[in-house]
Amino acid sequence: MFDLAGKRVYIAGHRGMVGSALMRRLAGEGCTLLTAARAELDLRRQDQVEAWFAANKPDVVFLAAARVGGIWANSNFPGEFIYENMMVEANVIEAARANGVAKLLFLGSACIYPRDAPQPIPESALLTGPLEPTNEWYAVAKIAGIKLAQGYRQQYGCDFISAQPTNLYGPGDNFDLKQSHVIPALIRKAQAAKDAGDATIPIWGSGTPQREFLHVDDLADALVFLTQTYSDAGIVNVGSGEEVTIRELAETVNRVVGYDGTLTFDASKPDGVMRKLVDVSKINALGWRHRYGLAEGLAHTYRWFLEHHADARGLDG
Repeated sequence: MFDLAGKRVYIAGHRGMVGSALMRRLAGEGCTLLTAARAELDLRRQDQVEAWFAANKPDVVFLAAARVGGIWANSNFPGEFIYENMMVEANVIEAARANGVAKLLFLGSACIYPRDAPQPIPESALLTGPLEPTNEWYAVAKIAGIKLAQGYRQQYGCDFISAQPTNLYGPGDNFDLKQSHVIPALIRKAQAAKDAGDATIPIWGSGTPQREFLHVDDLADALVFLTQTYSDAGIVNVGSGEEVTIRELAETVNRVVGYDGTLTFDASKPDGVMRKLVDVSKINALGWRHRYGLAEGLAHTYRWFLEHHADARGLDG
């Protein structure tokens, strides 16, 4: 058992959705939380990262900082996605090694797995086939981070671990339609259609792909659990073990928002992989399971959206 009490814990990316959830989850662990705003510390700059670690000496690092986005963002900014993510993870992991960090958790992603991986996807599927082209830039960067953490464990004996979450949603998500993932995009579209009195909502793709979703507060709890209980080079999937079609997801979002119009699916737009469900038997066997059901989690996320977005109604930017 790795005790977080009394430790200096740095959350890289504390203002993001995952980082914010970690801040909430760690508040009761008796540790000192360290953060650094972008203006204070640019994680893409090696000199800045090295100086910050030397000055602040964290004992534990949660590496949740990343450039993220959906299909549109990955397709339009491939260079930025691979460069920024690789620079951030390389700088933080090396600085953690150089400054004697006792434990580091690198946050990967389920998109690291091959497009045609077996379902549910076991951790052993990594690097067994071609990636999904619509997010390969982000995936390649995340795989590099996983291998960097594993290499440092093997060469230097660093207690660095890596977790691979499934599709996330929850408070702090990005609701920009051009860069958001599917759940915040659906919530925003349903709210806008409800306010405008629109009879239908256009949805990208056929609506038939199946996806798994995990509330970000469940992820934060899993990451703390793994930091306390797990120490091995093997990666660990984190998910709900439950899947839903995009059509079913959109219908659930409409019920949560209170929109009673219809859905129009544009099959000319890309679906991405037709099914993506991670095998969570490893983390379940370790003793962790998710808490939020999808409908409950979506309602929680929608309340956060209404409370924290001044432009939640009549969004235009």
